[in-house]
Amino acid sequence: MALSVWIPFLLASIAISLSPGPGAFAAMGAGLNHGFARGQAIAWGLLLGVWTQTALVGAGLGALLATSALAFSVVQWVGAAYLVYLGVRQWRAPALPLGPVAADAAPVGRRALLLRGWGVNALNPKGTVFLLAVLPQFVDTSAPLAPQYLVIAATFGLVEATVMSGYVALAARLLGRLRSPVAIRWLNRGFGGLFVAAGVALAGFRRA
Repeated sequence: MALSVWIPFLLASIAISLSPGPGAFAAMGAGLNHGFARGQAIAWGLLLGVWTQTALVGAGLGALLATSALAFSVVQWVGAAYLVYLGVRQWRAPALPLGPVAADAAPVGRRALLLRGWGVNALNPKGTVFLLAVLPQFVDTSAPLAPQYLVIAATFGLVEATVMSGYVALAARLLGRLRSPVAIRWLNRGFGGLFVAAGVALAGFRRA
């Protein structure tokens, strides 16, 4: 991939990752409830989800979601239900400050956070359709495709992991200083409400 093409793609990746969405909500929720060290696992899960989406598009499976109404609807409703499920869990999370007591009271393994992050990005057909619309602008069909997709996946993945780690750190270091159970409870409900809203928005998403 030429540098003149890679730089615009890098800028587009940064803009996409920084925009508020289910991934950002998941990262901040993990940072708030589990701290940076443990919550960082969700950022790696979100990275794997991005790579899953890129692989689907690169393998041509994304085209199936873009052309098959049934396939798209199935993945769409599964993804929407998953986001609502995460929202309910976040809403009901215990109002405990970060620290040893809170961690011991509500232990969540890094593997569970990793899978949660993967599910948020991988089970989002809106992301697949978006990649199908954006990636062709940066791919030279006259050149070998595999190296180009590897560069795209590495770039998008590095940006996503960096930004999501920043969201985890933001929630863990700033929001995590809160010690009032009432404030933490409302923060959890706020993140939970955002998840549910994202799930409802995904359920109502219609392809152009």
